[in-house]
This record gives sequence, structure tokens and C-alpha cells, in this order.
Amino acid sequence: MCGICGELTFDGAPVRAETVVAMRDRLEHRGPDAKGLFVSDDRRVGLGFRRLAIIDVSPLGNQPMANEDGTVVVAFNGEIYNFQALRSRLVANGHHFRSHSDTEVLVHLYEDVGPKFVDEIDGMFAIALLDVRAGRLVLARDRAGKKPLFFYRDERRLVFGSEVKAIFAHPDVPMAIDESFVPAYFTYGYVPHPRTFYRGVTQVNPGAAVVVEADGRIVARKYWELRFPDAGGERLVDRQAARARVRELVTDAVARRLVSDVPLGAFLSAGIDSTIVVGVMSRLMNAPVKTFTIGFEDAPAFDETAAARQVAERFKTDHTEFRVKASAVDLIDRLIWHHDGPFGDSSAIPTFLVSQLTRQHVTVVLTGDGGDEAFAGYMRFQAALAAERLPRAARPLAEFGLSLLPDAPHERHLLARARRFVKFMHLPIVERLIRWNTIFQDDLTSLLQEDAGRDPLTYVTDGAPDSSRISPLSRLLTVNFESYLPDDLLVKTDRCTMANSLEARSPFLDTSLLEYVASLPDSFKLDGRRTKVILREAFADLIPPDIDRRPKTGFGVPLDAWFRGQLRDYARDVLLSPSALSRAYLRPAAVSKLIESHQQGRANVGHRLWTLVCFERWLQQLRGWTVERQTRYHVSSN
Repeated sequence: MCGICGELTFDGAPVRAETVVAMRDRLEHRGPDAKGLFVSDDRRVGLGFRRLAIIDVSPLGNQPMANEDGTVVVAFNGEIYNFQALRSRLVANGHHFRSHSDTEVLVHLYEDVGPKFVDEIDGMFAIALLDVRAGRLVLARDRAGKKPLFFYRDERRLVFGSEVKAIFAHPDVPMAIDESFVPAYFTYGYVPHPRTFYRGVTQVNPGAAVVVEADGRIVARKYWELRFPDAGGERLVDRQAARARVRELVTDAVARRLVSDVPLGAFLSAGIDSTIVVGVMSRLMNAPVKTFTIGFEDAPAFDETAAARQVAERFKTDHTEFRVKASAVDLIDRLIWHHDGPFGDSSAIPTFLVSQLTRQHVTVVLTGDGGDEAFAGYMRFQAALAAERLPRAARPLAEFGLSLLPDAPHERHLLARARRFVKFMHLPIVERLIRWNTIFQDDLTSLLQEDAGRDPLTYVTDGAPDSSRISPLSRLLTVNFESYLPDDLLVKTDRCTMANSLEARSPFLDTSLLEYVASLPDSFKLDGRRTKVILREAFADLIPPDIDRRPKTGFGVPLDAWFRGQLRDYARDVLLSPSALSRAYLRPAAVSKLIESHQQGRANVGHRLWTLVCFERWLQQLRGWTVERQTRYHVSSN
């Protein structure tokens, strides 16, 4: 796990080594163990690298790494899980290896098959590979989007990096907000890919490769996407055989992710996914699994430490837990820096803290990320499908009945979820799914100083699959896999773990597993109110009954209570100050009303307040980033 960056010039201007070094060293947290630099002989290309040593921790594994004659050079962030099989094939083809790292497979594979080398590798990765003879740069990202890769291009150059902060270390890249994406942030809590909050800075899409030729021509290619069968054309498979195959694929995925030359462990919540991962690890490893969990003081609805402890005892793990107080919000500026902007998912707080705790013990951690995406584990899938079946005549009755009940005490309460269901049950199915998870909804217009312009929902709905081809559940799974997973869940995991120089691996996002589960009938995933059906059945012997019966809670934060308690004054001071920079974008009266209604108990809008606070603190930090940039890199204001 590492950080990569670089520059390719189109106009003959030389790449400055000191510029690439400045970019590289903004990523030190992603790779504290070693650093590398490559500048081509013609000085048209520079690659920078920071290393977190995981496989072949010797200097032979350092990057940028070249083939024998230096005609192919790679800087790579991630892990290639099928590198051993590829290495054996390449050796049989006559290639010679100098290291035992997975990185060296990439340069030799490119020698054999060219830019389509990415089609053959399986893992989590962001890759920058230079074909020196052709002057060609290939940027590629893994199938699910676990590893980030951003780039900026103008008529003179292309600049790229694992994080946006590396790109802004280049003095010729302007740092400017793209204000058109403010509505999208307040809708989702993030800017949907491939866009970013910054003008001219974009992302390589998940499952895509971008080939940049020496003259600046760019060709982007989607080399993989998760496909579901046509409705009625699902795989005809015996249920027992499906259970066996799911178990085999999950076990193999975990086993591949145990390859490491440094200590590893696992994040453990009280959920099905992490329980299975830890259970499988305990059977594959010779020593007790090191497990780590986190909980919240004085917030039982958000505290899973007791249930996680039960799992740890079941598998006799070496268990460590940590409990969070409201003071954890002091991390907000640090989280904004690591996310390169505001990030609306408040569970980044516990994710960062559990990563910090975990890094004191191990360098690699396995997670349960992706289980809900593959096996239809989210309640919003159930809600979206249930609304399809609800008779129209019953809808007004449901709305009236809920209007008579008091407000829910917190966002996880059944009443809060029921109100979301009723509010969005009239929408088309994909919009229904998206709205279930949005922050500001029909009140967005009253919040913003200017009209939102393009409807933020279209960033997701425009790419939704044709409803006539695949089943409703498959459509929901596709939308979730292509939006929430790479833009929220995986961003949070990557930034919070890498902020602490910790590598996270996700067995449930294994390519073979994803493709197999996608081919199964809907009822094998979601059957009535029972989620992850085939997964539960495949690992029934590993899942404690109490864990199997627990309702899904997710990795939430008790924001409602925090913003009425210890953070009451903090929210007011940050958002209602006459000097608040967000006043240029948000209506002060609307912000004030939101705070008042929450703190007086008329509404529970802690999540909305969090997105507002993050936005304001980002704007404040951005001023400091700009001044620092001008001082450090001697650039003019943009």
C-alpha cells in the first residue's frame, strides 16, 4: 500500500525533479517506509512514490520499478492478489525477476500484452505505468474503486496523484473550487466520481484504464463492470451447491488476502460480514487473529463493542477495543485534510480512530466492506422493493399514521426509518434508493444561496441500468455498487486507514466472488426481510445465533445527541459566526433554523449539521492551504 504521483508534459517542457518530490512527500502518510523518484532521460515524465512495505519488504521491492532495460517503469499503489500465478506464467515465458514483490509482475506483464495488462490482474490498485519508448503513460484503477487515482490535465501537461493534495503540490496546477458541485455535496455528502470539488481535477473511474499518449491524446477504456443476468436468466443452480461455492469463494478470497510479510489483523464489528471474515481467518491462521473494534460512550444504540466481544470470544481472538467520546469531533480538520475536502459520512470518525488503534499492533487489516453490496445487506434495498409492492391505496394511510407519532429519538430508530420509507415511496425505484441515503432532500433549494442548477440525483440516475433488462434488485445493487460503494464507503476506508499507514483488504470485493454472486437468483440474496441469505447459510456454523438475529446497524455516530450536548456550542460558533465563509453558499436563516429545531428537540438533523460543519471547516482550511501552497511552492494566487 503506497502513494503515487507524477507528471507527463506534452510541449517538451522539462519535468522538474523537485516538483515531483514535493508532490510525493505530500503522501508520506500513505508510505512511510521508503520513497522513490524517476525522471525520464528526456525529462518529459516524472514518477514519485512513497512505500508502505507489505510484500518483499527489502529494498528490491521499492518503486518506481523498471524492467531489465528500463523501457517500462511502474509506480503502483495496492496489492495484486493473483501475482504468484502471473509470475509463474511470466517466468515460463522467459521473464526474469529480481524481487519477490507483486509490483514486478506489472512491468513484465506489460511487456507481453501491452496496455491491456490491467485486464489480467486481480486486486486493489492504482497504477501509473510508463512505456518509455512510446512515451505513453497508462493510469489504471481497480474494479471496485478501492484505491484512488486523480489527475489534472491542461494543454501542456498531465499531473496525477493518489490524493488531490499531491496534485496541488505542483505549482502550475490551479487550486480552485468547482462551485457547481456544492449541491451534490449536500445531497450525498460527497461529490460523485469522476468529478471532484476542484476545477480541472478528475478521477480515473473504477474498473477503467486511461492511456495518455506522448502528444497528450487520452483514451479511456472501461475494462470491467459488474454484470447481472437478464431478468429470468439467472444462473440455475442447486441451493446446496450455491452455498458450497459461496463458502469456497469467500474462503479463497480471505486466504489470498493473508499473504503478507508484516503483521495483520481484522476490523471486527457485530455484523455478519466481519464475523465471517474473522471466523475464516481463525481457521486459516496458526496464531490467534488480532481483532479491533470501536464503540461509543453513553450511546447504546451505536455501541457494538459487547456483541463484537462475543465474536472475539467465539474465535479466541487477540481482541482490542476502543471507546469514542464526543471530543472525537476534534478530528474534523484532520479528516478534511486527509479527504482533501468535506466528507459527509461521520463514521469516518470511528474509522479513523480504530485505524489509529489498529496500526499500533498490525500493518494490514481485513475488513467486511463489500458484503452488503454483494449480498444485498442494506435496509434501503428492502425498503425500495417493499414500496413497489405496497398498494397505492395504502400509501395515504401510512403517511397519516406516521404523522400522529412523535419524532424518533435518533436516526437509527424504527420510526426514523419508517418516515424515510413513506417520504420516498412515491418515487421511481432508483430515485427511491438514492433518496433513502441522501442528506438534504427537497429542502436543498431553501438552504442554498443560488439555485442548484442540475438536479444532483442525475449524477447517479443517468448511469442507472435499463430497468427492462435486469431485475429490480439487480438494478438497485448496480446503482449502489457504482455510486455509494466507491464514493463513500471505500473512500472512507482508504483515507482513514492510509492516514495511519495501515493497509485495508476487503475479501467480499474479490472479483470472482462478486461475479458469482451477481449471477445468482435474487432470492438467494434477499428473501423477504432476510438479507444475505446464501451467505448466512454458507457460514451458518461460524455465525453465533445472537449475531445472526441482530438487526443491521451500520457504523454510525450519535450525532443527534452530540449536537445537543457537548457539541451544542461548537455547531453555533462554527456555522453562525458573522465570519463564516459558508454564508457565500448557504442561507444563514436556513442554517440557523436547522440548528434551533435540532437543539430544541423539534427535529433530529445531526447528520445535516455534520455536513454543514465539515463544509465550513473546509472553506476555512482552504484559505490556509492556499497560503501554505503559495509560501511552500512559490506560486501566485489562483
